[in-house]
Amino acid sequence: MDVSEIAIGVGQIPSGLFIVVAEGEKQIDGYLASWVQQISFNPLLVSFAINSSRPGYDTIISGKPFSINVVGDHDMQYMRHFWSSYDESPFGQIEHERFGDGVIAIKAAKAVIECEFVSKSQPGDHEIVVARVISSKILQKESKPKVHIRKSGLDY
Repeated sequence: MDVSEIAIGVGQIPSGLFIVVAEGEKQIDGYLASWVQQISFNPLLVSFAINSSRPGYDTIISGKPFSINVVGDHDMQYMRHFWSSYDESPFGQIEHERFGDGVIAIKAAKAVIECEFVSKSQPGDHEIVVARVISSKILQKESKPKVHIRKSGLDY
């Protein structure tokens, strides 16, 4: 079977949409993520896939707290800032506030999860980061998390 045919079924695995945000020394950076999962109850851990060229990568693996903002189905306008790369941080245009230990909560997000780096591995073309959940907050109680289905498992 051709890999493109195999990948059609893989693309049907549902995932959420998230903006992972880390604040470095020079600016607040974020990227659109769809591969985020809870992986442990005790300790409370999540994992997510990241390309090491993504904005905020170095800050995330440095151990400094960062946030995972859960995209809700009520408002997805701010996602457009993260569909492609950028030179200047889009957080000058996105309403946000500080949460927990000072991580960024996007005001229009469904929820925000504050995390800190635990470990990473690179099983393929993305690294898998494991992070401990420090705190979380629901920002939009009535909203439902946005679910994403891809056409193929070979592309976002």
